[in-house]
Amino acid sequence: MRDIPVVYEDEWLLVVNKPAGLLTIPTPKKETHTLAQILNDRLKNSGSAYRLHLCHRLDRDTSGLIIFAKGKSAQKKMMDEFKLRQVKKKYIAFLQGVVKGESGEINKKIDGSSALTRYRVMERRKNFSIVEAIPLSGRKNQLRIHFKSLGHPIVGEDRFAFRKDFALRFKRLCLHAKSLEFRHPTNGNLITLEADLPADLKDFLQRNPE
Repeated sequence: MRDIPVVYEDEWLLVVNKPAGLLTIPTPKKETHTLAQILNDRLKNSGSAYRLHLCHRLDRDTSGLIIFAKGKSAQKKMMDEFKLRQVKKKYIAFLQGVVKGESGEINKKIDGSSALTRYRVMERRKNFSIVEAIPLSGRKNQLRIHFKSLGHPIVGEDRFAFRKDFALRFKRLCLHAKSLEFRHPTNGNLITLEADLPADLKDFLQRNPE
């Protein structure tokens, strides 16, 4: 069974560090090997009476922090926080090419809905840039679409850009949900969580040091 590290857990919530290549929940194709299914199977096998309910999503190829609620009430409260944009999310992305400027903002509609992303350049290397990205709206594929529109798609992107157009390639999307900050849905305490870069992205950096 795949290793899925638990980053935070209490009576109401479970936050895990999702590995890349794993769906969060089934698609219309009804795949059964998903993060939600794996975690709920573990609970069932341990004799737990409750089930986990997903509070938001990450793409199959995106790694990082994801929140599950232990019950529908906590799930609704967390999902309300996401809808009200009260959850602060930060991602690390490796972008094709050298991004100009130290920071920026992308304000471009997605499927007719407003979408806003802020980013900060952390480091520049020969063929790519390491950025911290903060999506201030929660549109589907927002970071992938916005960085493509900037002219610097995420390394490994194959849905919104052609891999053959870029020198750097990777087996998956170089995008990691590194931190979450939110108010606990039950007690109101401020929760701040972080997940280090996974081994494959660290390896990518080691193989592209300049």
